[in-house]
Amino acid sequence: MAERVVLAYSGGLDTSVGIGWLKDATGKEVVALAIDVGQSGEDMDVIRQRALDCGAVEAIVVDAKDEFANDYIVPALKANALYQKRYPLVSALSRPLIAKYLASTAKELGADSVAHGCTGKGNDQVRFEAAVSALAPDLTSLAPVRDFALTRDKAIEYAALHNLPIAQSKKSPYSIDQNVYGRAVETGFLEDPWNAPIEDLYTYTQDPAVTREPTEVVVSFDQGVPVAIDGVPVTPLQAIEMMNLLAGNQGVGRIDIVEDRLVGIKSREVYEAPAGIALIAAHEELENMTVERDLARYKRTVESKWAELVYDGLWFSGLKRALDVFIDETQKHVTGDIRLKLHAGTAVVTGRKSTQSLYDFNLATYDTGDTFDQSMAKGFIELWSLPSKISARRDLAGK
Repeated sequence: MAERVVLAYSGGLDTSVGIGWLKDATGKEVVALAIDVGQSGEDMDVIRQRALDCGAVEAIVVDAKDEFANDYIVPALKANALYQKRYPLVSALSRPLIAKYLASTAKELGADSVAHGCTGKGNDQVRFEAAVSALAPDLTSLAPVRDFALTRDKAIEYAALHNLPIAQSKKSPYSIDQNVYGRAVETGFLEDPWNAPIEDLYTYTQDPAVTREPTEVVVSFDQGVPVAIDGVPVTPLQAIEMMNLLAGNQGVGRIDIVEDRLVGIKSREVYEAPAGIALIAAHEELENMTVERDLARYKRTVESKWAELVYDGLWFSGLKRALDVFIDETQKHVTGDIRLKLHAGTAVVTGRKSTQSLYDFNLATYDTGDTFDQSMAKGFIELWSLPSKISARRDLAGK
């Protein structure tokens, strides 16, 4: 049997042309692998047929939406994961899942290499190849756009020459990646960071400036996992889909950021992540009620590192796995209900309730019935301040 390469196939110009380009450059048969992570748009059966029409010897489609939600998005919610405090890792979360299927499919078919459609200056090339290396170190990774100089002009010319079923213009204003967790938009006029985004960029969110009545929603969590919306039980995927609709209709989740890419350059990115922003806001507030102070403080440093590891393509690294264990431990009591008001682009917590709450009304109240013994505060402050007082005396004496 001829040698094979398994290509992560999106159905777009680069990966469609990449099928023939890979075959011409390597002499290997190309198997197209399309993973459904809720990117919507075209029918996956149409994408499968397109891959075959473009020369793939086999085209495999995997419905991984629930797996993506359960095993990749839920850990990100537990970690309140926001790269640079703002980006909820929309694309970064899908790459290790796709890489996992690339590696397993290559093993099943006896292929010695995998391929993707990334350029040489983005993050995704690192995410795909680092993940494949961690899962199947004997596989070789190829990137036609990067390795074989497959420019956009060459790709369009190749598609026309070979009558490939690709509808592409020579001027596409944006580069877009999307999945059920959100949408990433870059290039075009956005490359000038002074240019403001225009409304045409957005599809997951409505214009937050349009006057609407606020939406109130109650999100229920069980050990950090969203399990119900307004009292109706949901799977994680359903929770994300429902919050995308509810929060998106109120313009929640628009992010415009200049971010630090792993490859060393800064890039301007526009994201839409209505469910991610709303659910993280709710989850964080429930943690504020249910996680003890020192653990919560330390977790915030872990959250930042977790987000950086995932952004940098190290989903399968030892440190990431170890941090997962820590984060799961912090979620044991993160169970309860959070009420959100979604309005004018914001998701604001207006109520919280939990049987695991550490909030004690009798200790917190300033009214009659207060059980906090204020007489203990003076002695506590004396002891707490003692190291500072002693060192200050030393410093003053040395002057």
